[in-house]
Amino acid sequence: MKPTHLRLRRACAAAAATGVLIAPAAAGSASGASAPERSAPFSAAAAPTPTPTPTPTPSSDADTGFTALTPAVAAQLDAAVRRVMREARVPGVTVGLWAPGKGSYLRSFGVADKATGAPMTPDLHVRIGSETKTFTVTALLQLVDQGKVGLDDTIGKYVAGVPNGDRITLRELSGMRSGLFNYSLDEAFVKKFEADPQQSFTPRQLLDVAFAHPVLFEPGAEFDYSNTNLILLGLVVEKVTGRPLHDVITKDVLGPAGLRSTVFPTSPALPAPYAHGYTDQTASGRVEDSTHWNPSWAWAAGEMVSDVQNLRSWARTLATGTLLKPATQAERLKTTPMDIPGAGYGLGIFDVQGWIGHNGSIPGYEVLPVYLPSAQATMVIVLNTDSQYKGQEPSTLFGEAVTGIVTPDHVYPGHKPVAPKAG
Repeated sequence: MKPTHLRLRRACAAAAATGVLIAPAAAGSASGASAPERSAPFSAAAAPTPTPTPTPTPSSDADTGFTALTPAVAAQLDAAVRRVMREARVPGVTVGLWAPGKGSYLRSFGVADKATGAPMTPDLHVRIGSETKTFTVTALLQLVDQGKVGLDDTIGKYVAGVPNGDRITLRELSGMRSGLFNYSLDEAFVKKFEADPQQSFTPRQLLDVAFAHPVLFEPGAEFDYSNTNLILLGLVVEKVTGRPLHDVITKDVLGPAGLRSTVFPTSPALPAPYAHGYTDQTASGRVEDSTHWNPSWAWAAGEMVSDVQNLRSWARTLATGTLLKPATQAERLKTTPMDIPGAGYGLGIFDVQGWIGHNGSIPGYEVLPVYLPSAQATMVIVLNTDSQYKGQEPSTLFGEAVTGIVTPDHVYPGHKPVAPKAG
């Protein structure tokens, strides 16, 4: 499956794993189950071969397809999360599940800071990578609701110098069907970033990188995930509103959504408390602490920061469209196929096996906040590494392990393994 979130040199898919080193699991809370005692440290021995997704518990409820979160199921989830951590060598992860009538599960495992051994906890801020795209597109769709832009306007109406700009529409940019090259796959750009992760980039510099490459296909002809699309949409929002994108998202999206712990930063600083992030997307190829790397290169495509509870709230708001007119939300949820069965991409949003939302990845962090309308259930997974495991994203490995237990008819990202695809 092609990327559904933001990295630098590698493609990102709604598929899976990675790691760094692991440490004690920190207890969280689970409704209907007593919080587990803090476990002993994991062994640093070689990771075992990945095991199959756990067999679904017999308490799976046919009416919603969501398994009741009993103490036994919570224990099953604990084991599954620890298994993925061990195999993918993930430092810290928090997993949250909420479903009406089924209980809740919220637990953190491992460490937030490998240097101090501070535990991962649910209240920590993390960088959310391409989850940012959902906020940028929401800001755009609010302008659609206000009659200030049209989804079928061409980008050339707002931004000059875009290849095929007289034919690429805002709808195609939002739906990843523009054909524009993804600037974050440019090798020279990646090397420049890795040489100095603290440097700052402007949106125009990012577009210059993208536009130096030929277009990949005619507008609307294919699905191809490109961060370039969101840089352009961010510029549209700024031009139409006359305000900086971070101000628009803060006041017009985060405020009405009640997301007080979510920020669009204008510097590398993270609001406290925060988890440290670890990545192998480095010049040396070794794992480094990327916590304070400058995220300006991601801007409208991936610069934001949030926490578990805000992501829980946002996942439902995003999927149900409470900030938009019903007709606009309906347009948003019209998906076109990606490249795995049961998955489609709408306007800055995906539907993968019934789970609606978006994942996010940026050096050091990954998030997976999604909503399952059939069960009114929310799943949020946040972790402090983006290092891949056998070519897959760690957030997806956790998502697959968790949904294999609680929603066996809606396993994220699907029942069949997906071969990683670069580009």
